[in-house]
Amino acid sequence: MTLPKLAYDRTQPNPALEISIHIGLAILLATACLLILRPFIPLLTWGIIIAVAAYPGFQKLKLALGGRGVVTAILITVLLLALQTVPVVLLAGTLVEGIQTLAADFKEGTLTIPPPPAGVETWPIIGAPLNSLWSRASRDLSEALRGFAPQVKAVVPGLLSVTGGVGLTVLQFALSLVVSGVLLANAEAAYEVTRSLCRRVFGDKGLEFQQLIAATIRSVTSGILGVALIQSVLAGVGFLVAGLPGAGLWAVMFLIAAVLQVSVLVLIPAVIYMFAISSTTKAVIFLIWCLAVGLMDNFLKPLLLGRGVAVPMAVVFLGAIGGFVALGLIGLFVGAIVLSVGYKLFLVWLDQSPTATEET
Repeated sequence: MTLPKLAYDRTQPNPALEISIHIGLAILLATACLLILRPFIPLLTWGIIIAVAAYPGFQKLKLALGGRGVVTAILITVLLLALQTVPVVLLAGTLVEGIQTLAADFKEGTLTIPPPPAGVETWPIIGAPLNSLWSRASRDLSEALRGFAPQVKAVVPGLLSVTGGVGLTVLQFALSLVVSGVLLANAEAAYEVTRSLCRRVFGDKGLEFQQLIAATIRSVTSGILGVALIQSVLAGVGFLVAGLPGAGLWAVMFLIAAVLQVSVLVLIPAVIYMFAISSTTKAVIFLIWCLAVGLMDNFLKPLLLGRGVAVPMAVVFLGAIGGFVALGLIGLFVGAIVLSVGYKLFLVWLDQSPTATEET
């Protein structure tokens, strides 16, 4: 007995094929959108971070202005742009002036390096080679530079690239502040969108995860980046008052080092240089100022981090390094926050796993 063959109805759609086509089209559309938005992702991300961090202050100022959200957003944006523009202009002016002075002195042959202070050769590891190089440069700077001509030629293109990158980063920061102002002006709509997105991704725990993300962003922004900016401004003021050549460049290097939690690596060479070129009294005052700036984070970080969600310094360090490598100077700030948010979400996800629930 043979079973009858079932006829295949070609007019009926294949569910598996339909689902595959829909998923493929969705992936293709998402990939195309990411490729189009890729140049703007750091800018938009930083704008969102600034808006989330500034939202509590925005609410207070909005109440003081009678609930006018657009006016409040404009005032905050203008204030943040001023806080960015004024230090950048001042430090850029000192940097350009310092470079022009150094170039003119070197061309005229009047640029001299003071001899190394006594006791440099006794420093461990670097003392002897540093004293030799410093002494040679103080005797004849041109001869010392000729010995490093290949290294200088290799470094110059990189320095020019970094200089151009810093200018682009300043422009990105300014545009990010404008983006944050637009988001603050539409804060209620943005809040509803983020709440719907968190509910869609995390289900019933969406509101809890939304609050955790906001708390982490505010904690890292104020406790890490805020402290680094405060220290950098004060350090830059000290560099300017002390007359340190290229104070703008020193301030930028200090800001990067402060985000990476290694600001002392910039202060030590600056103090040594001041002791070499200035009077003892001026150098000691500069040393005291640098000590105050360097130790300031010991009480500012606990004060500001205590208002939010604590994040290990290793996570912030890795995020800053990885963000800098991936996105440039703006990634130094974005990477630290994004990795911190991912770290806290991962911990909460682990706590809510089935095994942890059963043990509880």
